[in-house]
Amino acid sequence: MSDRIVSVTERALTTTVDNIEHIESQSLYGIAVVKVFLQPTANVQQGIAQITAISQTQLRQLPAGTTPPLIISYSASSVPVLQLAISGNGLSEQQLNDYGLNFIRTQLITVPGASVPYPYGGKQRQVQVDLNTAALQSKGLSALDVVNAISLQNLILPTGTSKIGPKEYDVSILNAAPQTIPDLNRIPIKTIDGTTIYVKDVAWVRDGFPPQTNIVRVNGQRSVLLTIQKAGNASTLNVIAGVKSLLPQIATTVPPQLQMSPLADQSVFVRGAISGVVRETLIAACLTAFMILTFLGSWRSTLIIATSIPLAILTSIILFSALGETINIMTLGGLALAVGILVDDATVEVENINRNRAAEPEKDMDEVVLDSAAQIATPAFVSTLSICIVFAPMFLLTGVARYLFVPLAEAVVFAMLASYFLSRTIVPTMAKYLLRNDAIRGEKNPAPSRNPLVRLQHRFEEAFESFRHRYRALLEGCLHRRGVFLIAFFAASLGSLAILIPWLGRDFFPTVDSGTFKLHLRAPTGMRIEETANLCDLVERSIRQQIPPEEVQSIIDNIGLPYSGINLSYSNSAPVGTEDADILVTLSPNHHPTANYMHGLRRVLPQQFPGATFYFLPADMVGQILNFGLPAPIDVQVIGQDLEGNRRYADTLLARMRYVPGTADLRIQQPFDEPYLRLRVERTKSEELGFTAHDIAQNLLVSLSGSFQTSPTFWVDPKNHVSYQIAAQTPEYRTDSLQDLENIPVTGTDPNAPPSLMASLVSTQRGTGMAVVSHYNVAPVIDIFGSVAGRDLGGVSGDIDKIIDDARPQLPRGSRVVVRGQIQTMRSSYVGLLSGLVFSIILVYLLIVVNFQSWLDPFIMISALPAALAGIAWFLFITRTTLSVPALMGAIMCMGVATANSILVVSFATEKMMQGSDSVGAALEAGFTRFRPVLMTALAMIIGMVPMALGLGDGGEQNAPLGRAVIGGLIFATVSTLFFVPAFFSVLHGSRRHPAEARSEG
Repeated sequence: MSDRIVSVTERALTTTVDNIEHIESQSLYGIAVVKVFLQPTANVQQGIAQITAISQTQLRQLPAGTTPPLIISYSASSVPVLQLAISGNGLSEQQLNDYGLNFIRTQLITVPGASVPYPYGGKQRQVQVDLNTAALQSKGLSALDVVNAISLQNLILPTGTSKIGPKEYDVSILNAAPQTIPDLNRIPIKTIDGTTIYVKDVAWVRDGFPPQTNIVRVNGQRSVLLTIQKAGNASTLNVIAGVKSLLPQIATTVPPQLQMSPLADQSVFVRGAISGVVRETLIAACLTAFMILTFLGSWRSTLIIATSIPLAILTSIILFSALGETINIMTLGGLALAVGILVDDATVEVENINRNRAAEPEKDMDEVVLDSAAQIATPAFVSTLSICIVFAPMFLLTGVARYLFVPLAEAVVFAMLASYFLSRTIVPTMAKYLLRNDAIRGEKNPAPSRNPLVRLQHRFEEAFESFRHRYRALLEGCLHRRGVFLIAFFAASLGSLAILIPWLGRDFFPTVDSGTFKLHLRAPTGMRIEETANLCDLVERSIRQQIPPEEVQSIIDNIGLPYSGINLSYSNSAPVGTEDADILVTLSPNHHPTANYMHGLRRVLPQQFPGATFYFLPADMVGQILNFGLPAPIDVQVIGQDLEGNRRYADTLLARMRYVPGTADLRIQQPFDEPYLRLRVERTKSEELGFTAHDIAQNLLVSLSGSFQTSPTFWVDPKNHVSYQIAAQTPEYRTDSLQDLENIPVTGTDPNAPPSLMASLVSTQRGTGMAVVSHYNVAPVIDIFGSVAGRDLGGVSGDIDKIIDDARPQLPRGSRVVVRGQIQTMRSSYVGLLSGLVFSIILVYLLIVVNFQSWLDPFIMISALPAALAGIAWFLFITRTTLSVPALMGAIMCMGVATANSILVVSFATEKMMQGSDSVGAALEAGFTRFRPVLMTALAMIIGMVPMALGLGDGGEQNAPLGRAVIGGLIFATVSTLFFVPAFFSVLHGSRRHPAEARSEG
């Protein structure tokens, strides 16, 4: 398979298909899967057309009987979202598989966005011609004679029409194709000495099934499993809801005892995660509104500001819909992230109106609103763009990172732009009418009130003003010693980064407890499927002993190889034979941490079942998407033509990797001990007897594997009008010894050659070989797969890199080692995001330069960013959160928000210098005046992130690092904005003469 079919196909693909990124292949017994990964900029439809064209062309170069390949489109999101278990009392596995394949699956495919591969498990319905080797020997026939007879007398040919009289008649042979299975038994094979030998004399035709290679059990009961996947950008919830709504209709078309039970329902986790994000958003909005109410002491001002939150979110959702996006965990996470900053523009607007009213109480309200809006128009616009522009690098990401985080970036950008538009339109309009009769803040003799909330707010206002004056005194001290302060503060920020970052650890994405885990079992290579099923019984019993019964919702065993190559293409468990099995355990909603059970099973199962290999596969959607079809996050590949040398090197590498702390489930994917029997044709002796190697191979093929691959014939069931395969094969119980194999009768194309036995034409030898042959870019590859437990992926990958570097001198000549999987994706994503972080800072700086027509002031505005980065590092360290892609997203977000607050301070200080103040006085006045809006906007964002940072609810772990990074960065960035930025401003502007002074001298 590998050399004569797969290698030829791979080389042909490299000739005619454009924009190939890399090619992978897995060659098993009788079947192979070739995956072609295209470049990010490639046209997938064009690629499929090119692959289809070359696949049909090169069929003539492949061995006779090779079927054309099934070509499917595959993406990272092609993961199962629902399992449908089909069972029924009184129904055989053959019937279950038949109903699932031909009647249930064909109706489910009509659900928009649903992709339904062939069923797992059961027994494939097939017209089975059970050959009797003893009867064939006695009649002087072989398996090939039976196959030829059925092929010649089971015809599917049109005959034509005949015009007789005024009518034209359709003429056909009534029994050209046998109508019933007994008719197939009565097909004549040969006449010997006047006696006709029929199929029933040397075989028996029955409505049966080929040897079973895939067994599915649901909670111990034999079943058939249909896997529903979502295709493309379809909504998981919509797909699952569509499938469930269709089941009652399908139930009317199948026997009443057939049951269709939805299992492993990902919508439960998705719906819980979405509910959690929505809940976080609502809590954040309420906390933000309460904080604004506390600061402003006016329900009218709070109402104006809070109104912008739902309107901005609604606008963002409308834009999503227009772009064809769906509401998912990432987009909702973006909206939750944006809640805290959606109020920024409105808060600054309302705060400025209140400040101007207090400064000029006799001024007309219309003028106050217009003047206040004009004063902050440019700073607010630049602040909003600063937050939006930091997400521009997200659109430069590729692969899985782009798939996950571009929707989040779009959610924030759309909501922020809507927020700014609202602050320019609805907020001033509402302020004009609602604030006209509102009490002016800062009145010297406010009217006494009996309302306890009003009195409480007055006390808060007094306390806050006292706090503000203390801040002024502290800032004044920093400005007087600004040289020492700036050096110490900047050194502390850089020192924190240098010390803490190595201790944070690096992960690609936080692990999510979805309440499911998938355990893969690999028995000794070559084990029969019946024995593997017995082993699964014992393993399942051990699992139920480890997990309390009330916490186990279902256990699904999927044993052996799937029947279809399509299922094998979608599978992420990489089975190689009947010795493999997946055990999918779904826990009840109120379960203990899944990781604890996995840790216990890792320890117990190898002790109870020595000789078997156990490892865990990603069971949740996020994990499967991140692995992109691989069975593990760590994949160390040894690539080269020297397979034996590479195997020895891989064994050495594996032994060393086992000592790396935090590694788990380490194993080599390709077994080299698959047992085999090889028959060597005695060509000279065979030629003397009148046989060729082709005759011998054909007879052996039909006896052991069936005739359908090389001589396909079909029978149509007149009851359900489904076409089924006809295959002649010797039953397995008649070939269960070496003697039985040697007694297989052989006939050939030479009519003068007497019938013979296999034993007289071949010699037999035993041996072991590879169970699967894997290629990467046509070259043979050996994979070392592994997972991470109790440690960050970055730390584990660093130790693995050291081991690979140390072992490189032992690598066979011409071979190389490549680390793939999540490690490779994580590194490329980190490069993209860190580059994006730097790029976002540059973009923000250039944006401010354009708007303020200055190179110096924008540099002062971004000077708060080192402190923001230090705050991110400190908060992640304190909360024991590793650095990850969501955390880097939070860091990028911080760059925009921190700069936005600095813009308010620096722009006000610049205005003061234009009016005649010196740099120190302008910096002091800017910090003191902008203290409230800066603190309010920072607190709004921080409070809005608290629910997300807690990581509660289903899938809460996914966005928790993002919230924590934002909180830590904003805390330090706010301190830097209120202290470091004014001091830095005073130093850089201290040597410059302000414009008012220059004009007076002129």
